[in-house]
Amino acid sequence: MQKHADKFILLTGFEPWNGEKYNPTMDVVEELAGSVLSGCKVLGYVLPVSYRRVKDTLPALILEKKPLVALHLGLAPGSPVISVEKVALNIMATGPDSDGYKPSGEPIYSDGPVAYFSTIPVDMIVESLRRNGIPARKSFFAGTFLCNYALYISLHTVEMYGLETLVGFMHIPYTPKQATEKASPTPSMCLHLMVEAVKIALETALRYVGENSNQVKK
Repeated sequence: MQKHADKFILLTGFEPWNGEKYNPTMDVVEELAGSVLSGCKVLGYVLPVSYRRVKDTLPALILEKKPLVALHLGLAPGSPVISVEKVALNIMATGPDSDGYKPSGEPIYSDGPVAYFSTIPVDMIVESLRRNGIPARKSFFAGTFLCNYALYISLHTVEMYGLETLVGFMHIPYTPKQATEKASPTPSMCLHLMVEAVKIALETALRYVGENSNQVKK
């Protein structure tokens, strides 16, 4: 088993993008950063919407901290539920990032596999969220922009360096305030419920880590 001098969770959100003035993932990360869940300290980090800077930042964070769980959060405009992502694709979108860089659909890593599956227990997390009254679903497409990019890079880093970090991604809806600013009726979820959803997801993932560690020890 991988040894951890300190037990950490890496939780990331994103800065606003695509004309949005606000990204609720930032507040979710701020709310949980520094807290301790099941004996693990939550390390919060807000990522720029930048291909280059995410690629510079995420692998370094994972290799330095070797978290038990790395959970990334992104905003899904128009979604009525929490979406727990199952798949990361080895492709970059054709739209520009916040630095103005515009890829042309090339792979994230030329020598990487076509896709990775998330290693967090997606089905268990969705079930736990629903059991606690939080609308949630399993998703098989995280897009091809920075959300998918962050998930793929983290999974690739863990795979290449033989780490045991569980990696996953959750998309969250607009907040009610954001929804009221839209021209047409738009689904939303209160920030408190989104924070609770992320806590439940992390605790479920940590429980999964503990159960599998016990099986290995036996």
